[in-house]
Amino acid sequence: MEQGWMRSRQSGITALYRLFDVFLIQGSLLACILYLDVIPSKDWVIAGLLAAISFAFVAESVELYRSWRGETYFRILGTVTLAWAVVCIILLILGYAAAAEGAYDRVAIVCWFFVTLLGLAFWRFCLRQLLFILRQKGHNTRSCVILGCTDAGYKLAGDLRLNPQLGIKVEGFYEVSGFNDTSRIANQFSLLGDVSDAIKRARSGDLDLVFIALPMRAEDIISDILDEFSDTTATVHILPNFFVAKMLHARWHQVGSSSLLSVFDTPIQGFDSWLKRVEDLVIASTILILISPLMVLIALAVKFTSAGPVIFKQRRYGLDGRTIYVWKFRTMKTMDDGDRVVQATPDDKRITPLGRFLRRTSLDELPQFFNVLQGSMSIVGPRPHAVAHNEEYRRLVSGYMLRHKVKPGITGLAQINGFRGETDTLDKMSRRVEQDLEYIRRWSILLDLRIVFLTIFKGFFNKNAY
Repeated sequence: MEQGWMRSRQSGITALYRLFDVFLIQGSLLACILYLDVIPSKDWVIAGLLAAISFAFVAESVELYRSWRGETYFRILGTVTLAWAVVCIILLILGYAAAAEGAYDRVAIVCWFFVTLLGLAFWRFCLRQLLFILRQKGHNTRSCVILGCTDAGYKLAGDLRLNPQLGIKVEGFYEVSGFNDTSRIANQFSLLGDVSDAIKRARSGDLDLVFIALPMRAEDIISDILDEFSDTTATVHILPNFFVAKMLHARWHQVGSSSLLSVFDTPIQGFDSWLKRVEDLVIASTILILISPLMVLIALAVKFTSAGPVIFKQRRYGLDGRTIYVWKFRTMKTMDDGDRVVQATPDDKRITPLGRFLRRTSLDELPQFFNVLQGSMSIVGPRPHAVAHNEEYRRLVSGYMLRHKVKPGITGLAQINGFRGETDTLDKMSRRVEQDLEYIRRWSILLDLRIVFLTIFKGFFNKNAY
């Protein structure tokens, strides 16, 4: 009964979220037209209603009103930004199709779009902070139990205790036959019984969250446990072990009646790939317009200070491991692009005096914005390595080729975190690859924009660039 009341209350809160969003959209519109001395009319009322209705549908499709208890704020911000951006596009298309542009003040429209987005993002941030405070004080919490006294289970319990803002309290553990390492129970956690006891509690409606912390080799046991819990209303999660944790953007697919789990996949598909391509075109075009005079000066300087072409094209691996040609301003007296490529070192005699400055400041990489317009690269992604280096490290670093599941980028997560320049040890390359794979797992437009922003301060000048 208590769980049913809690779910009912949660549904009521979700309804309030939707209602508040509607009021915020309408209130922002009214505030903007009044502030700009625009005369209210039925056209503005229609625009406000269309925006509210469209946002309700779009927000539902991107699951904006689901529970975000364990998610980051950036994930929430990305989802609400996407939802409102789609609504703005819908409104602009409808306005153009109805030839109603003249009925609206453009400044007021832009102001409304921007203020509403700020409002939608800000009130969610305030609500999130309030919920964190309440949960740390013991309110708005959910209890959970863990099935299986395993290392993974203990780690999860510890993580939940260290993050009270999530509002998930660990009641204790239930033993599972064959996985009974109870040595750490006495000092840290409570042992509540075995699986049959957990199932009895769940059937009585006394369990809220259940985490199954068993290795994947215990498939039969996990299947039996899931069958038993399917007769309850408890929310059940399977805690992946190390093997599953190494999956790259895993997701379920349905082929007829067969369920497939993709192990190594890319997050940038369908609408997301289109969105990232728009991001690339907009940012690359803008930057090229701004830096075109600088690029002309660099090209002339390269031409007149050393013999050889201005642009150096090197074969590298692109999306799905296909060969691409990456453009750079030439910084060396030689142009290595064979089966063996020697990485630049601090006192490399091949580097020209101008080239040393260009490499230090990353100005040699400016022509790669043309690669972005061409479509072979992206603004943000794993940095492309020479083909010779790829063939060398793919045999030495686990998961190395998975970094090619997305387009290579001019900058990336590894670069802003300091993993740039010469990779003269296997450990350095391994850590760079870890950053690249982490980027693929966490990818979002907001993460891209954050990396671009931080590149301005961290990515251009680096002691490891030579």
